Amino acid sequence: MSPRRKLVEVRNLKLYFPIYGGLLRRQVGSVKAVDDVSFDIYEGETLGIVGESGCGKSTCGRAVLRLYDATAGSITIDGENIADLPPETLRKKRPSMQMVFQDPQASLNPRMTVAGIIGEPLDEHTDWDRKKKLERIYELMDAVGLNRDFAHRYPHAFSGGQRQRIGIARALALNPRFIVCDEPIAALDVSIQAQVVNLLEELQDQFGLTYMFISHDLSMVRHIADRVAVMYLGKIVELAPVVDLYDHPAHPYTEALLSAVPEPDPSAERRKDRIVLTGDVPSPANPPQGCNFCTRCPRVMDICRQIEPETREILPGHFVACHLHNQDKTTGRTGGAQAEHTQNQIQQGEDA
Repeated sequence: MSPRRKLVEVRNLKLYFPIYGGLLRRQVGSVKAVDDVSFDIYEGETLGIVGESGCGKSTCGRAVLRLYDATAGSITIDGENIADLPPETLRKKRPSMQMVFQDPQASLNPRMTVAGIIGEPLDEHTDWDRKKKLERIYELMDAVGLNRDFAHRYPHAFSGGQRQRIGIARALALNPRFIVCDEPIAALDVSIQAQVVNLLEELQDQFGLTYMFISHDLSMVRHIADRVAVMYLGKIVELAPVVDLYDHPAHPYTEALLSAVPEPDPSAERRKDRIVLTGDVPSPANPPQGCNFCTRCPRVMDICRQIEPETREILPGHFVACHLHNQDKTTGRTGGAQAEHTQNQIQQGEDA
């Protein structure tokens, strides 16, 4: 069996938004929306990105597509680093990477017909004649389950699920290889969410698509994703195959997230231990020293407030950034040499 090919490689991605203050409007700080994030996405797979609101997952998705310019790091898509591409070169790369937005009503132009919305990428990136474009528009409407007779209607005439199908058809217009799905079901009724997710899976099989699926619905991510990355305050704290992550979460934050997922079986729901985190999420403009999660972690240690944990592979393909798993097998102590030095300093301070 040949090894899987990496389509997307993100290394040490940072996206900081400047904070200005004072009479001269000088920069006085930064909001660390995405802070040193690294991951890969293989051809044909779906990488789920989960986390609570404000953790930076949507910003990360937009940065990967260069809708925001990264502060630092590299973003390699299909062998080409797009982080530093000039605008004209980046524009030629756009057809291979597209996005499905969260709110289908806000992302569709109310003054354009469905045919105009789906055909706009074709107008921008091809020199096809009107007949060929219309044929392609009809093909895309068929692919996403929209009636061709609705091609000349406006977005307000459609339901939320139908509008999202229009957005998906627009994203597919130029035969992309990579699509970022930014919470594509969050604004939809529960009864429609499963239909849209099933459609995305069918299109993935049909066109060989690769997804970055951003969501806060952990049940839906378990259904669609192959691997899952958990974000907290701009960082990835755990990344693992979906079965490993849901059955054997390694990070305390992941455990807390999964404990909040409701169980369909009432008796299982009653038996489940709910982990309730105390306190609020710190500001990304002023994250805590050491581990970002140390202010809310139920298993916090002294070292967590001193040193940021390294991301380590605890099982094949299962990565976690937590001092609980940074154990030196020979000594049984937490962390490496630097962490051991800090522990000694902490101990000396307590003795004093």
